[in-house]
Amino acid sequence: MVLSEWAAGLPGETWAWLGMMLLTVAERLVEVVVSKRNAAWSFARGGVEHGRGHYPAMVVLHTAALIAGPAEVLLLHRAMPAVGPALFVAAAALQGLRWWCITTLGPRWNTRVIIVPGLPPVRGGPYRYLSHPNYVVVVLEGLVLPLSHGAWLTAGAFTVLNALLLRVRLRCEEAALATLPPAPAEA
Repeated sequence: MVLSEWAAGLPGETWAWLGMMLLTVAERLVEVVVSKRNAAWSFARGGVEHGRGHYPAMVVLHTAALIAGPAEVLLLHRAMPAVGPALFVAAAALQGLRWWCITTLGPRWNTRVIIVPGLPPVRGGPYRYLSHPNYVVVVLEGLVLPLSHGAWLTAGAFTVLNALLLRVRLRCEEAALATLPPAPAEA
């Protein structure tokens, strides 16, 4: 079968899902640019990186998930489940929460754990309600994106591996944040 015939045989919802995955990859590339710029900002102000050892594993895991989901859908002929459209909407909402986190932290946000000495922790935006709202996004998105088109193997593997990695990451980040001065009291 010629590739064009194979592609023509894919259902419309699969194409829509693959489009969403491509948009997710594009969004991640924007994150990389913002993260590098913000890391440079932090380092220019005396920022100190913590947990450098686990960072490559995070990059590999998150990249692999973005490849594995589409591969599972296409190679194993996964169909969109009945809840797929609702999960599609949930994925979009999670992007809104992710960017709320990013914009709240401003130039302090990056994908690494970099602490700028003397800056108090951020307690506004979603950080008013949760200590690590971006990790909530990552956990939920690791389920929602692949499951929105039946890629349950990807969702399961990412969830388990991400849970192991988040244990390390959260310990690292909490220890790093403990070095900051207390946040100013709200009036």
